[in-house]
Amino acid sequence: MSDDLQHLGFLGFDVFGTVVDWRTGVARAAEPFLRRHGIDADPLAFADAWRALYQPSMEAVRSGARPWVRLDVLNRENLAQVLASHGVAPGAIPAAELAELNRAWERLDPWPDAVEGLTRLKRRFGIGPISNGHIAGMLNLARFGGLPWDMILGAEIARNYKPVPDTYLKSVEAVGLAPDRVGMVAAHNNDLKAARALGLRTIFVRRPREHGPGQGSDLQAEQDWDLVADDLLEVAQRLGCT
Repeated sequence: MSDDLQHLGFLGFDVFGTVVDWRTGVARAAEPFLRRHGIDADPLAFADAWRALYQPSMEAVRSGARPWVRLDVLNRENLAQVLASHGVAPGAIPAAELAELNRAWERLDPWPDAVEGLTRLKRRFGIGPISNGHIAGMLNLARFGGLPWDMILGAEIARNYKPVPDTYLKSVEAVGLAPDRVGMVAAHNNDLKAARALGLRTIFVRRPREHGPGQGSDLQAEQDWDLVADDLLEVAQRLGCT
């Protein structure tokens, strides 16, 4: 294990994109829905458009423009926007069908290395999401994909969204550790930048196909993070979790 990371007691994980493949999973759920309702949209493009509203919708909460709401609420509102952009009028599709499609975000496949990597890391560290996902959604996602979390942290316990400092700091407080004894694991440089500014240690995992074959962001580490790896199996190996 790296000397700089020997003292870690907990690893917090970004989930969407770092641990699970949101794009493929959402497209898989969208494909029969789009076909059934005659919506002319490529499922992967539909997933991309839905995800593109993720940050703007959270920013309304971060900025104080609206009160705290869970991510499933934001995702459902964003779904309505995407459907409207394809000419679907409000009320044209039964609410139960929309709720079912919204649950696609709780039925995403882990990346091939994720479950084994997390299982190995769990032998030495506490592990759990420090995610923008809500607790019930993270629980359902863990049960769907076999993610072996010890606990679920992040946005709902802070009632705010990353990269607002409280989202990290209240998670750190919940595990009873100083920030420098918690490692943030993410495939997104901005997530790690925010965590580092608060004293957390930083682990970058490359996910060059999170956004598909034309991905242009987060292909490489943009700072000297404490550890940079190609997948969670490499993280486990380098942290002495064999």
